[in-house]
Amino acid sequence: MTKLVINIDKVATLRNSREGNVPDVLKAATDCQLFGADAIAVHARPDASHVKYADVLDLRNVVNSEFHIEGYPSKEFIDLVQKAKPNQVTLVPDALVSNAGWNFDKNIDFLREVIDEMQPFGVRIALFVEPDAASVEMAAKVGADRVQLYMGGYAATFEKNANAAVAPYIETAKVALNLGLGVNAGHGLNLRNLPFLHQNIGWLKEVSVGHSFVSDALYYGFEKTVSLYKECLNHE
Repeated sequence: MTKLVINIDKVATLRNSREGNVPDVLKAATDCQLFGADAIAVHARPDASHVKYADVLDLRNVVNSEFHIEGYPSKEFIDLVQKAKPNQVTLVPDALVSNAGWNFDKNIDFLREVIDEMQPFGVRIALFVEPDAASVEMAAKVGADRVQLYMGGYAATFEKNANAAVAPYIETAKVALNLGLGVNAGHGLNLRNLPFLHQNIGWLKEVSVGHSFVSDALYYGFEKTVSLYKECLNHE
C-alpha cells in the first residue's frame, strides 16, 4: 500500500504572514491524521519561512502517525533530527528550496558522512534524487534506506504527454527496487497527475503532497481533500 504523506509547510507559510497562530499548524497536522493521512511531513528550512524549528518539536508531540522531516543536513538540522526523532528524514541538496535532486559527483563523501552520523538516531533516511539510475545507485552506496523521486519534471510535462513524462521515473524506480531501496515520490503531485503515477509505479512506498494539497483544501476543506488524495492511491 502506498502511504499518503501530507506536507503542512504552506499552512505555516500562511500563518507566518501575520502575527499570531492562525492557521494553527498543530491543528492542521492533527486534523490531517484524523481524516486519514498516513504521515505528516515538514521541510525545516533555516530561514523559518515555513515551519520553524520550534514547530517541529511541538509537532512531534501531536503526530501519532508517521512524522517526517525534510531538509538540508546542516549541523543545526542534524541536531533537530536528533531531538525530534522523526520516523523518516529526507535529505535535500539546498537549504531553502527543493527543486532538484542531489549531485552525487560533488556530494558523495559529504552524504556518506552525514548518513553515518544520523544512522544511530534510528531514523529512516531518504535522499532526494532525480529520475536517474546512476543517482539511485549512488544513494544505495552511501547507505540510504530510500530515495524520494523529485517529480518536478513529471508534473511539468504530464499534461502534454503523460506516458513520456512518467517513463524515466518508472525506470528509475525499477532500479531502486532491484537495489533494495524503498521509493518515495514528491513535489508537484496533484489530483490530476497522482493517479496515473500510482498506476504506473504501484510499488511506491509513499507520495508526499503539500502545495497542491493545501491549495485544494481551500476549496474542498481538509477532510474532503484528504479523502480525494487517498482515492488517487486506490488503483493497484
